[in-house]
Amino acid sequence: MPNHLVVPFKKTYTAPIRSSVRDYILHHTEDHPDAYRSDIAQWESLRVACMNTTTAHHSSDVDAFLKYHAQLVFVLAKLPSDINLEISYAHPFSTSSSIPVTLRSLAFERASVLFNLAALYSQLAAAEDRSSQDGLRRATTYYQSAAGTLSYLSSSALPKLRFPANAEEIPTDLTEPFVRCLENLMLAQAQECAWQRAVADHYKNALIAKLATGVAFLYASSLEAIRSAPSTISSSLPSTCMTHVETKERHFRAAAQYRKSIDELEANRYGDELRRLMDAEVEAKKGYSLVKRSSVAPAVIQDIKSLLDVLQKNLGRAQRDNDLIYHCDIPASTAIDPIPEVIMVKSNVPPGLLDPKSLIGTDGILFGDMLGWGAREAVNIYNDNKRTLVKERVVETAQVLDDEAERLLRSLNLPASLEALERPIGLPPSLLKKAEEVRLEQGPERIEAYLDDVQHLARRAMSILDEARKRSSFLTPSPNHFEQAMDILDNEASEDEAARKQVSMSRPLSHEANRELVAKEQRYRSILLEAAQSDLTVREKWEESEAAIVNLTLDEEELEALVPSTTVSIDGKISRANNQTQIHARALRGLLESLDDIRKDRSQVVARAQRRVEVDDIKPSIISVASNVDRWEELTPAMFVDLSDKELAKYDRFIQELAEGKKNQEGILEAIKSKNEQFLLSRKEDPAVKDREVVLHRLDMAHAKYLEITRNLDEGRKFYNEMASILSRFKEACKLWSNQRSQEAQSFYQSFKSLSIQEGPRLPSQRSPDEPAETSTAEQPSPQRHKANIPPLSSAEWEPQDFPPVQRPIHTPSWPKQKANLPSLSSPEWEAQEPPQTPGGPAASPSRPKKKANLLSLSSPEWKTEGLVSPPSPEPERQKPSMTLPSLSSAEWETQELPPPPPPTERRGAKTPRKQRR
Repeated sequence: MPNHLVVPFKKTYTAPIRSSVRDYILHHTEDHPDAYRSDIAQWESLRVACMNTTTAHHSSDVDAFLKYHAQLVFVLAKLPSDINLEISYAHPFSTSSSIPVTLRSLAFERASVLFNLAALYSQLAAAEDRSSQDGLRRATTYYQSAAGTLSYLSSSALPKLRFPANAEEIPTDLTEPFVRCLENLMLAQAQECAWQRAVADHYKNALIAKLATGVAFLYASSLEAIRSAPSTISSSLPSTCMTHVETKERHFRAAAQYRKSIDELEANRYGDELRRLMDAEVEAKKGYSLVKRSSVAPAVIQDIKSLLDVLQKNLGRAQRDNDLIYHCDIPASTAIDPIPEVIMVKSNVPPGLLDPKSLIGTDGILFGDMLGWGAREAVNIYNDNKRTLVKERVVETAQVLDDEAERLLRSLNLPASLEALERPIGLPPSLLKKAEEVRLEQGPERIEAYLDDVQHLARRAMSILDEARKRSSFLTPSPNHFEQAMDILDNEASEDEAARKQVSMSRPLSHEANRELVAKEQRYRSILLEAAQSDLTVREKWEESEAAIVNLTLDEEELEALVPSTTVSIDGKISRANNQTQIHARALRGLLESLDDIRKDRSQVVARAQRRVEVDDIKPSIISVASNVDRWEELTPAMFVDLSDKELAKYDRFIQELAEGKKNQEGILEAIKSKNEQFLLSRKEDPAVKDREVVLHRLDMAHAKYLEITRNLDEGRKFYNEMASILSRFKEACKLWSNQRSQEAQSFYQSFKSLSIQEGPRLPSQRSPDEPAETSTAEQPSPQRHKANIPPLSSAEWEPQDFPPVQRPIHTPSWPKQKANLPSLSSPEWEAQEPPQTPGGPAASPSRPKKKANLLSLSSPEWKTEGLVSPPSPEPERQKPSMTLPSLSSAEWETQELPPPPPPTERRGAKTPRKQRR
């Protein structure tokens, strides 16, 4: 048996490559899946070629793994790691019944392929004949390639392997400590091959000692890597492997000291020789004690045992020589020079891993014509960034500036105060326009409909959330023919509690397992409650402004009747505006018109920015940049950051224009406030104008409220629609979680049920002696049991008997076979029978002839027991003087249903039957 460890394969299972890749191409790219039909088929065939982990392998199998890995590198340049393709791999040191780890990650597939390639190299090395120089060289090469593959896995594949936060289990074998442990193990075994070659070629003992120290150092590095890892990782390596590695480490430390002791002997340093032999013996004894407590390969045990024998023999010789001849002082272990290690091996990364395109060429790359996922992601990122930029820096900024101007004008009662003066009779054109807008949109009816929509959507969102907490359960018809909706989580908790009363389940309690779902439900519910308060505020706004908004829907004549005229005041006095008021009014009107121009210019800037967003396409530029990159190189979004920033810079001019408009607006607003104060002072004594201003201001405010309420309702409808989508996904997640927990509980119950069936009613022969026999009422023996007057089976009287053939009764087929109610062979009822003794019987004198037992035949009436009916005999049996018991092999004995044997205390002193002695 070899004394080296091999790395087992990670067993894998079939993956739905075709369906997952087609779905991704169809939904996430602009290509059609049929264009890559041959690429998908080739991908499947490459994976199948690497799935054989049971049969013996040849060096030619390395090419299959290298080519598949090369294609995976190119695939990951075109597709993201997660394309919804579930890939399963088992732990290399797991049992056949262990559950594999399943991840939706192409990076996981690549890392596992690299791991299996390293395992293949290690198995090829272990299969070599290391008794020859050529075999040692090939084994060394394979071990170094295995170490190089693991090194490449650690540096290239593992950093790109990301595990989702909700992953139930992560592959501990694809972690840095575990891979580093195996890499050092492969190097140690390669160094051991180099040491073995040096020994075979009779190198100097000093050099062989240094090589052995290098072997021990690498084994120690492997052991330290796994021991320093977290317990979840270190426990995944079998303890026998760790014992093997530690034994090897101590073996080669002892071997190094032994070889160095020979060198010390040749240099006449007898004290140093003794010290090194003592230290070597200590290491060898520790190694041997390890293997005696653990199950490692017999070859390893033999190696350490042989070395220990050699050391003890040489140590005894050296001690005698020193005591009788040399009389040298033995130095301390710290006083002798340590043996420096010489490492002759290194991690050789296979060229096919470093240069994957050399294995495939340019034309054989899978999905070579597809735009890389990094480029596609860069396009999506740019589109999101430009929309966000225009929305936040242009649209929302413009809206804020408009709102500031609108608030100031409303606070100054503008332009209502000017319109009341400029048009003493009739309605101002701005008011007519606003009233027409409300009338054409059927403002009150629209708001009522929107309020109903928001209320309906709010109830729908809350009902979805309630359904996430509740579901209808239609079980066995009850008096009401159905049960009320049950809380999913509470229902699952009740099922869990009921199941735990029946079976033992090693899983978290419901309140622990559903903590995340409950937290999400509470957060969503609080959001909906806050939204409900906002809805109530909007409804209150509508109730306060409903009458004024309804007035805007009146005809022009009816609306004009509501607005007082400045020519005649409410008390009938004639009113005229003075010249100073007219001057201030014209100046104020000019400022308002300038403000309107700024707002119009700002709206045009927003419109131009939005049109630019619609027509802006960065994809051609990204394709141009990507075309300059080799097709086998992975494209990442970070490679297009500079291009994206350059394209986004063209939106800076829109932002600059808004900044200039903001500066001009601030100046005009200050001028409007100043001029409005002068205007109010010039007309503060005119009551008619004030009355008209009040009514016009109310109508103007009604229009502003109308716009505000409709905008709030639009936002509310959009909010509830988005929440409905989110809550629907949450409800499905709750259902999925509940179903999984129910299936898991059902699985526990079925396992327990099947175990109960297997441990069901046992035959009497399966019961322990201490268990009482369960006898039904019909099978209970009669209290008046008739004891057969025959000797026990252990009696010597059975041995010399020559039983004549017995005439068995001929049973009619219609009669069922009756079972004789005989006691068991070990029953005390048999022991209580005393064989008929004759004077000077066998018990008194073994030398006298034995007498035949005077036993009754089985057909004798004395054998009959209560409850049994003998079948009719076609002819009467003749009474013979000899006993008529059937032979021991007769079927009549086999039909007996024997009660369980009595406890051992009841059989004390009984003789062992002859059958049992045999």
